[in-house]
Amino acid sequence: MSLTRQKKIERCGWAGTEILVSYHDNEWGVPVHNDRDLFEFLILEGAQAGLNWETVLRKRGNYRAAFNDFQVTKVAAYNQRRINQLLTNPGIIRNRLKIEASVQNARSLLTIQKDFGSFDAYVWRFVGGSPKQNRWKSLKEVPATTPESDALSKDLRRRGFSFVGSTICYAFMQAVGMVNDHVVDCFRHKEVRGRRFRAVETP
Repeated sequence: MSLTRQKKIERCGWAGTEILVSYHDNEWGVPVHNDRDLFEFLILEGAQAGLNWETVLRKRGNYRAAFNDFQVTKVAAYNQRRINQLLTNPGIIRNRLKIEASVQNARSLLTIQKDFGSFDAYVWRFVGGSPKQNRWKSLKEVPATTPESDALSKDLRRRGFSFVGSTICYAFMQAVGMVNDHVVDCFRHKEVRGRRFRAVETP
């Protein structure tokens, strides 16, 4: 009787739990060109500060419900009463500074949409309009920040954004596919490289 061996799927080492594997295999590093989705990732990456990404992913559905599915115009209209309500929501990270930053960031994003046509058009300028294809051999080689994330962070701060330090910005860039940081042995490295663009959707 012949035995067949199933080839082991190689992934980036950080994808170690079911929810992280699903996120890694389906979303991380895939180019995003929709303002609503870009806003979601920007807010979630900011919420992660001081925590781990798995914690945020497990609360993602709660965030979508609490923040009107990340509709920028609705979040930008939140008043202090709404912010106080969010601070009592056990399904999200109840940090006043992070919640207030989410509202301010929505307002600042609306200004960017007016100035550039979309947040998509603005943010992708920092990588020249197409994903940067890296070829890291191990997670140890993957940087926490880059000159591009430094520039994005600096410009976002200048435009009134908060919780957009360079480390947060680089995590955002990785998430939305502005850079392909899957290690070369990961099965998604080649797949993501072949999916450089999604159709640009109306903000």
